[in-house]
Amino acid sequence: MTYQKQITLDTKGHRDMHDITEEVARIIEESHIRTGVVQLFNIGSTAALGTIEFEPGLQADLPETLDKLIPPDHDYGHEQAWHDGNGHSHLQATLLGPSLTVPIAGGKLALGTWQQIFHLEC
Repeated sequence: MTYQKQITLDTKGHRDMHDITEEVARIIEESHIRTGVVQLFNIGSTAALGTIEFEPGLQADLPETLDKLIPPDHDYGHEQAWHDGNGHSHLQATLLGPSLTVPIAGGKLALGTWQQIFHLEC
């Protein structure tokens, strides 16, 4: 059995991070799937999905760390081609990845106690 549903998020741009765990859990509940996997995919090339302990410290630390690894003010080849100021966003999103697979067991997300699903606008 398969079930598909789209989640729409309004983001405020660079570094905007959302906990989507509860929304994904509601979709699983309405699907009536008891055992399997949920596959999440971000449509677009400047945001990413993952799991983290979604608390204020890490909510600040993850984007800050990405900005240190791939700084927004660097002159990327993407800027030379498109001049849109978001070369760092593409690279950060690529580093984290656009998709996530989470097991479903007993009709619920099989996540650790301190593990939530996040969406990050890079």
